[in-house]
Amino acid sequence: MKLAVEFPSVSYREGPAAVLRLAQAIERIGYDHIDIFDHVVMGIPIEGRPKGPYNPAMPILEAFMTLAYLAAVTSRVTLGTEVLVLPQRQPALVAKQVSTLDTLSGGRVRLGVGVGWQESEYEALGEDFRSRGVRMDEAIRLLRAYWSDAEVSFESAHYRTVAMSMEPKPPQGGRLPIWIGGNSEPAFRRVGRLGDGWLASRVTDADSARHAIGAIRRHAEEAGRDPGAIGLQSMVATPPRDAAGKSFYADHDAVLARVAALKAMGFGWVTLNATAIFQAGARSVDAMTDGLARLHDRIRADIVGARQCLSGQEIVVVARIS
Repeated sequence: MKLAVEFPSVSYREGPAAVLRLAQAIERIGYDHIDIFDHVVMGIPIEGRPKGPYNPAMPILEAFMTLAYLAAVTSRVTLGTEVLVLPQRQPALVAKQVSTLDTLSGGRVRLGVGVGWQESEYEALGEDFRSRGVRMDEAIRLLRAYWSDAEVSFESAHYRTVAMSMEPKPPQGGRLPIWIGGNSEPAFRRVGRLGDGWLASRVTDADSARHAIGAIRRHAEEAGRDPGAIGLQSMVATPPRDAAGKSFYADHDAVLARVAALKAMGFGWVTLNATAIFQAGARSVDAMTDGLARLHDRIRADIVGARQCLSGQEIVVVARIS
């Protein structure tokens, strides 16, 4: 099982150096991947616009700029988005940003994308909310063309490109992985037909996981793809909405039980939400680092069984729970 961390934008409050220190600690501890949350702007509740799931004043660093910052001080962890709201961004620019990031990080990028939920954000960015699903599918195909073809000519219902070139190509080329988030039937179809993996954030039980994974695999087979090659990653817990959710990461036994359950459901990756660890009481970069280290060591020892690295010292772990 691979372990990822959703990086906390709140770390910027201790200064730019603290952001880098946390990224280096995540790599040193032994995590496999760092993801960045994405929203450009957040809608404030007004008449006709209901309250959203997040506080509109929550700090959210821009995803690609933050990943580039982290790439400069890490060398092993892979870097990605969970998830970039792709249809509200111009796809040729995204292709260039991802290609540049992959080039400068030495081929360590995985792009996670989703359609989003916030209509007011689409409006603020001048993009159509209702067509986001169709444009998502088109944009994924266009990204792959820019990353693999010497000359790109592409035409769809919403995008047109004639005899264009983009260099440098990412080191991973057109194989640069695109993982797709979402918890709806269209999302499962999209993952099966176009994605390299599924980024789950709201799996609550084995039945819902079984349904989603079964749908993804069925759509992959219908598209002539190998369903076994599609990766599966889940947040350890759904984003916290209430006091109980915000205290979840304070109970390490509960976190381990949840990771073990996700492993049994078939997920090969899990994501620990460092912002939720902050909300559970780890109110500084050092405290978040300590919590991440303790959870990492227990997950590796009790559930995964792996060679790990903590504070620069390599430890061989042999315990394993099936």
